[in-house]
Amino acid sequence: MQSRGAIIRQAPGKFEVVDLEVDDPRDNEVQVKLVASGLCHSDDHVATGDIPVGVYPFAGGHEGAGIVTKAGVNTKGLKEGDHVVFSFLPACGHCRWCASGMQNLCDLGAGLLAGSRWGDPTDFRLKLADSGEPVGQMCGVSTFVETTTVSADSAVKVPDDIPLDKACLVGCGVGTGWGSAVNSAEVGPGHTVIVMGVGGIGINAVQGAAHAGASNVIAVDPVAFKREKAQELGATHAVASMEEAAELARQFTNGQGADSAIVTVGVTTGDHVAQAFGAIRKAGTCVVTGLGDIGQVGVPIAISELTLFQKRLQGAMFGNCNPNWDILHQLQLYRDGVLKLDELVTNTYSLEEIQQGYQDMHDGKNIRGVIVY
Repeated sequence: MQSRGAIIRQAPGKFEVVDLEVDDPRDNEVQVKLVASGLCHSDDHVATGDIPVGVYPFAGGHEGAGIVTKAGVNTKGLKEGDHVVFSFLPACGHCRWCASGMQNLCDLGAGLLAGSRWGDPTDFRLKLADSGEPVGQMCGVSTFVETTTVSADSAVKVPDDIPLDKACLVGCGVGTGWGSAVNSAEVGPGHTVIVMGVGGIGINAVQGAAHAGASNVIAVDPVAFKREKAQELGATHAVASMEEAAELARQFTNGQGADSAIVTVGVTTGDHVAQAFGAIRKAGTCVVTGLGDIGQVGVPIAISELTLFQKRLQGAMFGNCNPNWDILHQLQLYRDGVLKLDELVTNTYSLEEIQQGYQDMHDGKNIRGVIVY
């Protein structure tokens, strides 16, 4: 079938909307008509070249939700009419990581940026309608395409009564931020937590830290709008710089420092990590969730501080969440009024307005922009 989708032809580049040919689903695949897609910073990293991909042209988008229109065979129970949220991290269910409760590290993740089907660099589901040229899929899903064909390993069935234009957010941003606080930082009652960068990921780290019982949740962002939003969603304090945040944390802890600092800056550098690392107490945890230039190497921290203060430097992939459990768990928290999703969506866009959506993100106008089909 034919569909419209947003692609980049090179990096650095900009998303453009084109006509695409979408293959029917094969074994272990479903075709999904998208309802909504979040505008995550990771796709912008692909457009800028911070995150290289395996093939161009490349169709973006990895945070989406929709309705199954066709199902192949062996689709893990998924059928036509099912409402699904995409997990940008596929989960096979039987590799070492899935079997030990770490679906976010599934071996299938090795192919997220290849653009082709898992394990076969010549196998594609999207092509340019005018030339037949293969088009890569972001994380194997490409939610910037109106109708897309994906592996059943990348789709999680969700209840029909949950609005998909909000549910799409749990496919990446919500779980990544929430889990960075609850799972990776292991925030507990009475803790003092710093969240560095309050965009689509950081705002959910704020929510997660507050829900986990932190007494002090210090949000850090140079944009006043984002600081205000953070205080609406659980931050007890909001400041413009890490210097202010670190001083507040010391005031709250008799000079010790924050129990944890979570780095969710849109373009994360080693200096950001070093600032957060310096703000935590002995035996504290610095969680690094944000991405930047993935070729950049080095974090300017003192090895003696890491060793002698027994600090922990912790990476976080999808907030250490298990997609097949945590996506549904977070949607139940939304139903219960504990997790806020509606309040995360600052602006909605049509597919043709995708570049405006990313410009608004860069201008600090959005917590999360969402494409609504």
